[in-house]
Amino acid sequence: MTSIPQPPPGERNPLRALTLDRLRRRTSMKWRTYPADVLPLWVAEMDVPLAEPVVRAVTDAMELGDTGYPAGTDYAEALAAFAGERWGWDGLAVERTAIVPDVMLGVVEMLRLVTGPGDPVIVNPPVYPPFYQFVEHMDRRILEAPLGADLRIDLGVLEEAYRRAVADGGRAAHLLCSPHNPTGTVHTAGELAAVAALAERYGVRVVADEIHAPVVTASARFVPYLSVPGAERGLSLMSASKGWNLAGLKAALALAGPGAAADLARMPEEVGHGPSHVGVLAHTAALRDGTDWLDAVLAGLDENRRLLTALLAEHLPGVVHHAGEATFLAWLDCRALGLGDDPAEVFLRRGRVALSSGIPFGAGGAGHVRLNLAASPEVITEAVRRMTAALG
Repeated sequence: MTSIPQPPPGERNPLRALTLDRLRRRTSMKWRTYPADVLPLWVAEMDVPLAEPVVRAVTDAMELGDTGYPAGTDYAEALAAFAGERWGWDGLAVERTAIVPDVMLGVVEMLRLVTGPGDPVIVNPPVYPPFYQFVEHMDRRILEAPLGADLRIDLGVLEEAYRRAVADGGRAAHLLCSPHNPTGTVHTAGELAAVAALAERYGVRVVADEIHAPVVTASARFVPYLSVPGAERGLSLMSASKGWNLAGLKAALALAGPGAAADLARMPEEVGHGPSHVGVLAHTAALRDGTDWLDAVLAGLDENRRLLTALLAEHLPGVVHHAGEATFLAWLDCRALGLGDDPAEVFLRRGRVALSSGIPFGAGGAGHVRLNLAASPEVITEAVRRMTAALG
């Protein structure tokens, strides 16, 4: 295996702070799914040390034995303060929030509140594969409204999906990914307001997965769905999970617009027992005291986006890559390489680099791969070298 250089002492970029040997001591999914000779750039885990305020909060909890059930509104209050400072949104009402185990289980609970068995749930593929898995497992049916060629919401296609969804007079929901995974698209205020207007016109309930909201470039502006006109009946899920690499510390928040407060109030109390209390403490600390760390990660991700663009142009010019404005994921169109519908399988087998196959992302995913940018520049460089070698 090619040697990955060690980061220099005192490195301020969290993405450069850990050696590959140290990362391989981790036992999470990213590092245990494939053999040690595979470079893993697939699942959405970041190669970073945790923010110091998060480590301190968890350590304090361990020392106190503070490992019971979650309680209180500290998480919601921290998110409200973060939203005001980061996004200029002062409309996050703490009284219209609820703690849920994680974003996808929160999505399931929200969809249960506003739809019934057999009802359609609209998604915008290519999109996060668990949207399909969780929705179908809960006995709802997927209705696709694909993104346009520009990887943005196609309002004409979306309206037609809304029309079809309610044609029989039943209930329907739109599971909106914002920012969008895997494309990194940041929906504008105008686009979201148009979605809200269509949803009201057709009686469709919007549930927004906003887990990647903290991971947005300085050149873009994240707009919370519940902040746009017409979104009063909307529901949203937010979390510090992706922004601070806390997937293993389970916690998220469900948010309701003013017109959805009664729906959120119907959620069973037991759902709030599912999150990790230690997770809630960690997420709260991240939002309150971890913004400097987050900004350092965002700066490192900007460097990696520019690096990947340059590497692909030099070594894999057949790959089409539109650098996203959010998330730490890159969506790569590999169709011109002649590797078939699943180039990820070829890159893994021939190049020993693990990327996410585009096929499970739904319509528009075949021939694509998703690459995790939350790694050191040296690892990104080695990944592109391996991808190039896989074509030989």
